Amino acid sequence: MYTCICNAIRETDLRNAARRCPGDAEACYASLGKRPACGTCLDEAEAIIFEERELAFKPTSVAA
Repeated sequence: MYTCICNAIRETDLRNAARRCPGDAEACYASLGKRPACGTCLDEAEAIIFEERELAFKPTSVAA
């Protein structure tokens, strides 16, 4: 699924960028060599980035 139509940024690309780039949506876009055009995607992009970082840093339980 595309998150940003203007830049053809897919959700998977954005999730990968979120794991590598510590910044906000605009910083993640920049890490992909893009920048927001119309800006309508930024709220959704921020939510995806937040979700991805939550999943990446969520502690996993280890069975004893």
